[in-house]
Amino acid sequence: MSDWKNLQKEAPEWFRDAKFGLFFHWGPYSVPAYKNEWYSRNMYDKYNDQSKWHVAHYGPLSEFGYKDFIPMLKGEKFDPDVWAELVERSGAKYAGPVTEHSDNYSMWDSEVNPINSVRTGPHRDVTGECAAAFRKRGIKMLATFHHQWLWGWFMSNDTEADVYRPENEIYYGPALPLETNRYKPCRLPDKAFNDTWAKKVKEVVHKYRPDVVYFDSRTNIISEEARLDVMRDYYLQHASIDGVITYKQADFPAGIGVYDVESGGVADIQENPWQADVRLEDNITWCMVQQPKYLSAGEVLHELCDVVAKNGNLLLNVGPYADGSFHEEAVKQLYAIGDWLKIGGEAIYGTRPWMKAKEGYYLAFKARALMYDEAMLADLGGEELEKKKAEMAASARATRAEADDFRFTTREGAVYAIALGWPENGKWLIQSMGSGDLPNVKRVSMPGVGELPFAQTDEGLEVTTPKEKPYDFAWPIKVENRI
Repeated sequence: MSDWKNLQKEAPEWFRDAKFGLFFHWGPYSVPAYKNEWYSRNMYDKYNDQSKWHVAHYGPLSEFGYKDFIPMLKGEKFDPDVWAELVERSGAKYAGPVTEHSDNYSMWDSEVNPINSVRTGPHRDVTGECAAAFRKRGIKMLATFHHQWLWGWFMSNDTEADVYRPENEIYYGPALPLETNRYKPCRLPDKAFNDTWAKKVKEVVHKYRPDVVYFDSRTNIISEEARLDVMRDYYLQHASIDGVITYKQADFPAGIGVYDVESGGVADIQENPWQADVRLEDNITWCMVQQPKYLSAGEVLHELCDVVAKNGNLLLNVGPYADGSFHEEAVKQLYAIGDWLKIGGEAIYGTRPWMKAKEGYYLAFKARALMYDEAMLADLGGEELEKKKAEMAASARATRAEADDFRFTTREGAVYAIALGWPENGKWLIQSMGSGDLPNVKRVSMPGVGELPFAQTDEGLEVTTPKEKPYDFAWPIKVENRI
């Protein structure tokens, strides 16, 4: 642990202020666009539905493998300025493409990996072009790495699959035991794999100087030496970047960067900044699929408010088509998020947690399941945990936001109670802001509206709504007890 202590890094202030980021799953898996981005792995499991679909549409794995999708990723509509405009319009403050997914396809001009987006496919430096376009608009650059999953990713139970031909090793890596595609393989990566893994990360850092370096799960299978190598390079050799890494589970020691929770959340305010990465996609996919569905702007904004109230950032994914363009519905929802943030962002950007995160019964995170932080999971086990999950899952009240649901943030001496629902009686009652909780409230207002009538008692702070809804989804109530 002594070697790691020199690499402990708190989240930069710009990251804590940013609150909202975007990233984009785009690669050869966007060509078949069938079910999800794990197509590249599942197509080689002959018992998997994705494999059966692949054989039916493209032919046997011995004749048409994943490598054959690469020339079909033409990216003819890829325009980094359009992507940058979308990020800006959405209100996101940091963004980037998936730099390399699990499929050994590097989305940058790589000398380490010849299978990249400049030499093949779209013949574009996707990462570099996005970095330049984003920074012109003041957007911080994100680079995401998933390539530790490559260890065993393509191994197949079809012995005739193209992954086992020596001439295709450049695409798929060397043949390995089938069990190496497990999340926790018995055979861990060898030195050659670890070295290449580290070289890819360092190459992106050297070329593009990303402000955030995101590591997907399973990074813990990489040797400690290689993980230390990339951390020393980023934090010590490139200290002027003022950047930070994000990581999942126990893949890096605590304090090395920002802890990331995929498709979930935490129960309450966390002592340290954290990040939730979620999908705009309302299918179980991080990439474009043939029949896409999307969350509404309101659902995403409720998640954003929940995460920010608990000292976190929200990183939202949206996958483009193989041609590099975005579905019109995805664009519509991202624009709506940005329109709200132009006004309501006063209660989001640059804020910090209040003394409590929330009031009410609504569970964010798509209201699909109750999410626990690690401490709660440790305290609740076995039958007790399952009982608690069942109770909350059965609660219809937890799946919709009502007028008594609030998320709290604070900035510059003011507290924001973000109402997630609109009261039919024209009155919000914020029980957490009674006379004993936030004494002597002097002024209550709403961004884009102005002052609102209020009355404070021991029971709470009663706030009269504007005569008409000034905007949709959520309504930040700014409360000041000193002027």
